[in-house]
Amino acid sequence: MSSVSLGDLSQAFMMQRRSVALRQDMTRLTDELSSGQVSDIKEVLAGNHNYLSGLERSLETLQGFSVANSEAKYFTDAMQSSLDRVQDFSGQLGLDLLLASGGPVGVIAGSPSENAKTQLQGILNSLNADIAGKSLFAGAATDRVPLENAETLLTELSIAIAGQTTPDDIMTAAENWFADPAGFDTLIYTGSGTALAPFSLSETERVSLDVRANDQALKDVLMNVAVAALTDDPALGLTVPQQAELFGTVGLGLKSNQDQLTDLRSRIGFTEARIEMIDARNQAEQTSTEVARNALLLADPFETATQLENVQFQLQALYSVTVRSSQLSLVNFL
Repeated sequence: MSSVSLGDLSQAFMMQRRSVALRQDMTRLTDELSSGQVSDIKEVLAGNHNYLSGLERSLETLQGFSVANSEAKYFTDAMQSSLDRVQDFSGQLGLDLLLASGGPVGVIAGSPSENAKTQLQGILNSLNADIAGKSLFAGAATDRVPLENAETLLTELSIAIAGQTTPDDIMTAAENWFADPAGFDTLIYTGSGTALAPFSLSETERVSLDVRANDQALKDVLMNVAVAALTDDPALGLTVPQQAELFGTVGLGLKSNQDQLTDLRSRIGFTEARIEMIDARNQAEQTSTEVARNALLLADPFETATQLENVQFQLQALYSVTVRSSQLSLVNFL
């Protein structure tokens, strides 16, 4: 009957422990070789984690600013798209009204005002647009639309210009109502009188975007389109020549409004350029921070490969010794 001495058992335990340690080293070195980073951060940093923690905090902050930059880009892009539609609607209507002002009676009657009503609704829809549930042109009141509907606007404006008998008087009354704080700004504009909160795009820079639906350029567009929509209203009692004159006046007004809208969009374009510049600087800082962090935790591939090869050799040698030891017996010894 064979027996196992204490020395043989100790040797078996020792070889088993050594085998486990070598396999763990091989797993660690394989991970370091594939990831390019050391697995034992404590040993690399010698217990001083302050520098690494600072880099990690900087990266988290920059990622947060990246989200804010994306939000600002989406917001300004949506603003530009809405104002582009407003400019298209009003520009085309202005041309139609100028043509109608010099056309025959059959062209003037009915159709220009109906066209103006359609374009007015499209302009209001564009200015009442939102992105991700936030109104674009309501200032700080992003939870509600900034303008009442077309029917309300036309009703209130018709009250303001009631009793006027000439195109000049009608335009003067409309201008006064849109300029009166108790007029358009109270009855039609439902947004906030406070600008939208600035976007924080870095630790030192903020971008303000104060473009609201009661901006003078937009109010002028709405005034001209709304007056055109009411021109053929029987309550005004305008003759066909007077209607033609009024169409021509608001048509010229819409033509000049194009320059105002271009200036308004250029303000947003300047803000977009700043957002892009700050975003590029943040990305450059994030890249340099990631490089610094990776350099701190970088595992030398050549040294790692050499150590891995050495561990593999030791493990193979251990397996060979284990096999030979298991084949030892008294018969073979004799």
